Amino acid sequence: MLFKLLYSLRDVFSPLNVFQYITFRASLAAILALLITFVIGPWIIRLLHRYQIGEEIRIEGPESHQKKQGTPTMGGLMIIGSVLIPTLLLADLSNVYVQIVMLALIWMGIIGFLDDYLKVVKKLKKGLVVRYKLVGQILLGIIISIWIFYHPAFVDIKSITSVPFFKNLELDFGTLYPLAIILVITGTSNAVNLTDGLDGLAAGLLAICFTVFAGIAYISGRVDFSSYLNIIYLPGAGELTIFAAAITGALLGYLWFNASPAEVFMGDVGSLSTGAALGTLAILLKKELLLFIIGGVFVWEAVSVIMQVIYFRRTKNQFGEGKRLFKMAPIHHHFELKGWPESQVVIRFWIIGLLLAMFSLTTFKIR
Repeated sequence: MLFKLLYSLRDVFSPLNVFQYITFRASLAAILALLITFVIGPWIIRLLHRYQIGEEIRIEGPESHQKKQGTPTMGGLMIIGSVLIPTLLLADLSNVYVQIVMLALIWMGIIGFLDDYLKVVKKLKKGLVVRYKLVGQILLGIIISIWIFYHPAFVDIKSITSVPFFKNLELDFGTLYPLAIILVITGTSNAVNLTDGLDGLAAGLLAICFTVFAGIAYISGRVDFSSYLNIIYLPGAGELTIFAAAITGALLGYLWFNASPAEVFMGDVGSLSTGAALGTLAILLKKELLLFIIGGVFVWEAVSVIMQVIYFRRTKNQFGEGKRLFKMAPIHHHFELKGWPESQVVIRFWIIGLLLAMFSLTTFKIR
């Protein structure tokens, strides 16, 4: 908590007074995360090359992806490192909101690392067995649920969530809220993992989502702004702005290396951890339902896979031969096989993500 040390010296050097402002610390966190990524990125890529930690491209995937075989993966390590350092230095680590979201990032980062390690280093095709990965996600949801239910900071809001488009309307899940938390964390981390299939796609969309949540965290932690917008006031939630800004900066820095043609992929260590962090932010800020709009592209990607599987199984049972609803799922591969260049798919999905992000912000006034 470097900022507390520097702020305590404000009487000696008055300019240090700026460290009391969340906006200053958030901006500094974003810049610092970006710079750290630029510094450690090339080193991590060289390290991955040296130990031949490269992506295994599925044979059944689009033919154009075969040229990506061997591209260094596990680049999510640079994202996690670039997020943790600014957060540790500039956020209030005694803040329960910061503690919970950092737990989610690190926890799922470890699970993603194990998955990547087993696939890339140990050459186990399926990596970490799906049920073990699911157990890890569920355990994280249970821990966060217990933390929220028994921490005094959440005593009046522990099981409620905001309902978009309705003024002063909250939905109370009661004792079912832990189930909602598990579903949000599991669903978001897996959806981001599914989306991470094209150069820059997941990183760009995540940066958009975290930028929106940085703004929501800031206004939720201020009694004046939250009162004006008729949203739940969450004392202390403003500190999440620093984390959200840091992860946005880290993602933009990572995107420098992941833009087409990608020098590195984030791997499960990156997609599962950032997805879990995104879902946890929505939970802490009581915006679980709004997440369906903010992260609409991620939802679309996950739903396309579910629809493909259901349709294939139904047609197989009915006709003896399974048929595909899409040319390939997740949906971004469908558009690739329709003839869209990879960069075109990515940019158009980013545009949709930006439109959804802007629309999500209008819900605070359209009530």
